Amino acid sequence: MDFAYDDRTQDLRERVLAFMEERVYPAEPAAREQEEAAIGAGRPWERLPVTAELKAEARRRGLWNLFLTGKSAEAVRKWEAASGKTESILPDPPLTNLQYAPLAEITGWSPALAPEAMNCAAPDTGNMEVLAEFGSPEQQERWLRPLLDGEIRSAFCMTEPAVASSDASNIATTITAEGDSYLINGRKWWSSGALSPDCKILIVMGVTGEAADGHGRHSMILVPRDTPGVQVKRGLTVFGYTDGPHGGHAEVDFTDVRVPKENMIAGEGEGFAIAQARLGPGRIHHCMRQIGAAERALDLLCSRAATRTAFGKALADQGVVQDWIAESRVRIEQARLLVLKTAWLMDTVGNKGAHTEIQAIKIVTPAMAEWVIDKAIQVHGGGGVSQAFPLAHMWASARSLRFADGPDEVHKRSLARRELRKPRAQGPRD
Repeated sequence: MDFAYDDRTQDLRERVLAFMEERVYPAEPAAREQEEAAIGAGRPWERLPVTAELKAEARRRGLWNLFLTGKSAEAVRKWEAASGKTESILPDPPLTNLQYAPLAEITGWSPALAPEAMNCAAPDTGNMEVLAEFGSPEQQERWLRPLLDGEIRSAFCMTEPAVASSDASNIATTITAEGDSYLINGRKWWSSGALSPDCKILIVMGVTGEAADGHGRHSMILVPRDTPGVQVKRGLTVFGYTDGPHGGHAEVDFTDVRVPKENMIAGEGEGFAIAQARLGPGRIHHCMRQIGAAERALDLLCSRAATRTAFGKALADQGVVQDWIAESRVRIEQARLLVLKTAWLMDTVGNKGAHTEIQAIKIVTPAMAEWVIDKAIQVHGGGGVSQAFPLAHMWASARSLRFADGPDEVHKRSLARRELRKPRAQGPRD
């Protein structure tokens, strides 16, 4: 494993860093003002004007759709060729996971702006990968193209309030065949992005058929947001944060929602296979960005500690603060190496071959970021939990990731079972 940046990664890294310094960080105060103004006007979910400006600039600089790697990128290229498109909307050639990792990390320094500015924000990234790998040509033309162009947003409707969604086989929303259509009934929540006025399409996971058992019962289907019977209800908060500019986290009711049969993705019973394909890249992208968030928290911690005095000396000279700084550096470096190893494995042996590491980074990285951000908050005192600094929101995001892509406990259970199945060396006998 060689994690040194190749020439292309180094070039893109320098360009992303310049974009962040020249455009993204200076835009953060304006974004906060625009968000507060939108909330005051009763439009908490509207897109921020500054985001549109950043998207145009990122695209002009060639920092667009960098996240699409591997099979997803190959599928987009095939679709583009079949559609007669002469200019690709992807980097040429597409990046590998190992090349994308340090770029995604940089965007994690400004998680509310940078990922979307570069069209690399969840849940659209995962939904684009699903449509690229499993969508029909018609589905790709109608929905994938405008998502890749950044013209629309999307949502992923999987989690349900009435069941323990940590076991996805509990999902109970029904997708029932009726003539040349499917009828969808159920309630979802934590459908991130669904409250955005720009959200035009929902990917919904539900139960199809009665004969199949277990994972063979579930399917994914495309539901335009304006379909009759779709009711986007309240927005759920994350430790009080609405994530309004992100499109919020919606509770959505589906009541006799009718869509054409051609809206089924891949086929009935393919839902779990699609979900697993979607979750691998989604998890590593979150982890890449969380390393960036932890780095920014540590940067803020050090800056604050160097400019504040307590009990006769600078906070930076206090032993406990120095311990936090050193421990933060160690934890960040450990997590980064594991994420890079995982990216390398995904590139070389595929998502299945990297299954153990994908689960491991999901356990390790959000917990690491949560710990580092917590220490930065502690050094900032009251300011750390206020809107004066990005730390409180960053902490809330890190904490929620410990169940958002599956609870820590589920990943640990799976990892433990895998370890227990390994053949054991024979130790000394009594």
